[in-house]
Amino acid sequence: MWEVIGMGLAGEDHGPARAREQFLRGGSVEGAVRSPILDSWQRSRSLGLTPDGCELPFSQDLDLDGRLVRAAVPVLDRLESRFAGRNMNVSLADGRGAVLQRRFGEPSLVRHLAAIQSVPGFVFAERFGGTNGIGLALAERQLINVYGAEHFAERSQSNACAAIPVRDLLSGRIEGVLCLGYPLTDADAALNTVIRKAAGAIERRLLEQSSTRERDLLEAYLEARRRAPSGDTSGNGQLGELAESGLDWRDQMILKEKATELITSAQRAAVEVSLPGGRRITLLSRPVTSASGVEGIAIEAVLPSTHQRLAVPAGTGTPPATPAEQILTLATPAEQILTPATPHPEQLPGVGSGPAVATSRKPGTHRTPEGAGHTASDTAASGLVLLGEPEVGKYAVAARRRLELLSEASTRIGTTLDVSRTARELAEMAVPRLADFVTIDLPEAVLRGEEPTDPRSGLHRTVVHGIRDDCPFYPAGEPVALRPSTPQLRCLAAGEPVLEPDLRAATGWIGQDPGHAQRLLDHHVHSLIAVPLLARGIALGVASFYRSTDPAPFGDDDRSLAQELATRAAICIDNARRYTREHTMVLALQRSLLPHSFPEQNAVEVAHRYMPAASGVGGDWFDVIPLSGTRIALIVGDVVGHGMHAAATMGRLRIAARNFAELDLSPDEVLTHLDNLVGRLDRDEDTAEASAAGPGIIGATCLYAIYDPTSQQCVMARSGHPPPAIVHPDGTVTFPDLPAGPPLGLGGLPFETATFHLPEGSQLVLYTDGLLQDRHRDFDVALDRLRQAVAHPDRSPEDTCEAVLRTAVPPHPTDDIALLVARTHALDPLRIATWDVPADPARVSGIRTAVTRRLAEWGLDEVVFATELLLSELVTNAIRYGTEPIQVRLIHDRTLICEVSDASSTAPHLRRAATTDEGGRGLFLVAQLTQAWGTRYTADGKIIWAECALGAPGGKPGTVEAYFDDIPAI
Repeated sequence: MWEVIGMGLAGEDHGPARAREQFLRGGSVEGAVRSPILDSWQRSRSLGLTPDGCELPFSQDLDLDGRLVRAAVPVLDRLESRFAGRNMNVSLADGRGAVLQRRFGEPSLVRHLAAIQSVPGFVFAERFGGTNGIGLALAERQLINVYGAEHFAERSQSNACAAIPVRDLLSGRIEGVLCLGYPLTDADAALNTVIRKAAGAIERRLLEQSSTRERDLLEAYLEARRRAPSGDTSGNGQLGELAESGLDWRDQMILKEKATELITSAQRAAVEVSLPGGRRITLLSRPVTSASGVEGIAIEAVLPSTHQRLAVPAGTGTPPATPAEQILTLATPAEQILTPATPHPEQLPGVGSGPAVATSRKPGTHRTPEGAGHTASDTAASGLVLLGEPEVGKYAVAARRRLELLSEASTRIGTTLDVSRTARELAEMAVPRLADFVTIDLPEAVLRGEEPTDPRSGLHRTVVHGIRDDCPFYPAGEPVALRPSTPQLRCLAAGEPVLEPDLRAATGWIGQDPGHAQRLLDHHVHSLIAVPLLARGIALGVASFYRSTDPAPFGDDDRSLAQELATRAAICIDNARRYTREHTMVLALQRSLLPHSFPEQNAVEVAHRYMPAASGVGGDWFDVIPLSGTRIALIVGDVVGHGMHAAATMGRLRIAARNFAELDLSPDEVLTHLDNLVGRLDRDEDTAEASAAGPGIIGATCLYAIYDPTSQQCVMARSGHPPPAIVHPDGTVTFPDLPAGPPLGLGGLPFETATFHLPEGSQLVLYTDGLLQDRHRDFDVALDRLRQAVAHPDRSPEDTCEAVLRTAVPPHPTDDIALLVARTHALDPLRIATWDVPADPARVSGIRTAVTRRLAEWGLDEVVFATELLLSELVTNAIRYGTEPIQVRLIHDRTLICEVSDASSTAPHLRRAATTDEGGRGLFLVAQLTQAWGTRYTADGKIIWAECALGAPGGKPGTVEAYFDDIPAI
């Protein structure tokens, strides 16, 4: 039976029965029973109820002939007939839970049932009877099924019931509860369909009663107009002229909105309304009482006198109204939601002879036919605009304001891709039009951009917003630990909003922290709606809406509105969360691909900064690469685009640029190789992504510079990149006229270099275009700010970076920024030694002697042996295989650098010689004696260089022989 009704439990003696026993013993039953039932059990226990002590009060203050009973009687009669002969108890309760009517499928049941199950008047509210159908339907405000042991009271353990609220469709207010009670063994899922249809029939009959009241008011109004003296001009003037007044549909909508507000005031009043074009119309509100005693308000429009007609442009109107249409009625509040089958007032007895009301034609602008004239009368024309009861008018105003709020929310929530800001926009949207205070709690995982595994844990108070700042809510910025019984965690567990109309009776909310709850109650906070922030079926947090200034509690309409706002905000929060996650991942990738530190070198003192754009990470990058001969390469590049693709492409280009730099190529050659690489990547990307419509590679720009501290010369080339700023030691700032070159990837065009002398202490400032691009300022202004920021040669590169970021960066960068500042140093000429070598092998010994003497002067006796071997091999090779001029240069820096240059372009190659070979071991010897060696080409030939680590054991006699102990010839 339990499977039939969708409970998913094993049987009557298991599941709820066992869970109930465990709950009453104080054990945990979460997951063993449905959440609405468990919530009700917890509330019942917190109210001090016991299973055998749920005494129901009896009330004699019953409206047994009220509108609810009148609407329900035919439906109850039908149910009684349908369940004839069955053990079925049909009851109707009012909004307090007091039973008004009872019907039985088997009349003989009355003699065997207890009074609380057979006599009207007992109040089944949850606070008295614990978990039961009527009380839980009022608490949960929806269709409820309670089976056997799910009842809190012992006396109901063998019964089952289905209960559903009955609402006033105009106001949304719960008027009562319809409940079906039956033995547990008769449970049937089809009963839910029956009770829904029955409740819907009662609600429609309630609506018809409201419509009848509106018609009675209209009949009374029309009768009063017919009896009005013909000379009365105080708003009861010539009805026939209102339809020909020139009011178009926009004018009518303005009048209708103002008239609805006047109905809610329920007072006699006269208000002047301004229409477009400087026109004015007066609205009069008049009390109206029908023959049956229904009190309402009629709103009339009083137009200017006929010789002051409202101007209407020709051609915008509709044909003149028929006599039956000559009273301007836009619609009564009730008629806006009547079904098509509802008769119009002209079809009712006593009204048929009057003017038609709420006609089917669209409101339009009426033109007077050509040549038609009017008497020059000062009599004002008037007509009915709106008619209704004050309460109905109030609901119409509220409905319009809710629609306005939702419309505005669609444009104001989600203006950024920031999770916290989006949550705050939801709170700002709801205060004060929906709630007085809003708190939003999000898991820390969501704030980090991750998807929460359990939204009920790790909640973080993200937003506290309200009409005042002194309300003692948990402060924003701190974690919040909530109990499962709180409305917030209950709504997260169920995935549905939880409405607590009266917080003074909300035991789960109070139980979280009674002292804190009392302080909120002392600040007049009295009603709460907790709404889960659901997106794609995932709960991202919870929004809590509190009311304090309005004494009325939140209702179902408020809950629906809060849910709609929260749903829209949740989608925006989820978008922001996913963007945050992607942004974090891309930024992590970007930072991992950028250099974290630079090798130690003496050529320049370097500082750098990287700033991602506000809209996303791009492909800006920089690098500092030590080269041979104490030179240093400085490079800055920019890959067009944002996101993961740009960051990954940036990493590929940076690695390629470093590899090309290791070849000791000139700046223009490096850019040529990068240009070819980007072109190949573009072609590969176009082929791979053609079917998927993915992004192509891009374009890219680059600036490559090589600084030589031995000559203080800097060679630069650029490909579509902004030129660097050079800060001279005297504070002069220049932007050198460097050939621009095309962006990388275009191909076919050459790159050119330019050489500049940089005195010691100069600063070279390399940057990407994000530093200068700003749609809110001129490019020249940005360049001038950069010039002012760097024009302080006494600053360190770190201080220069800070000054640039502080003064030159746009307030909200739309592109990421890479900044590299290098202060140049010059190598002491006394630490450089140069010798010209004739192409004569006999002169090699003289070079060794001169080198030994210079090393002794530098205090480098420990590397003399290794250096003699190196130079002997390198100079001999230059004499044997190269061409003059031949030159030897020693540089004493962090290492000892030996360079041998000649005019030949042929380069030696390292190989492993066989034991029978007489040659081929020289470079192998060089590689074993040095920490690095290589060849670089110049315009006049080549340079073979080798670096010896100072203080290394490789320079001691006997070390080299260990590598050649298997070669007898050595």
